Amino acid sequence: MAESVYRVTELVGVSAESWEAAARNAVETAAGTLRDLRVAEVVRLDMTTENGQVQHFRARLAVSFKYQSLD
Repeated sequence: MAESVYRVTELVGVSAESWEAAARNAVETAAGTLRDLRVAEVVRLDMTTENGQVQHFRARLAVSFKYQSLD
């Protein structure tokens, strides 16, 4: 296996339905512009509220992707 370099960046996904949907939204949106996504790790879950009601679920993820070689 050749040597590789990966970058880890943080994303926050939001959904009105669930934390799982929020995480999925973050990964699927990032995949539209980042190639070779490798791992997405959920590092924090929270939600926004208004008048005692849950408005949105938020999932914070650490996502890694591979740098492309110029060779």
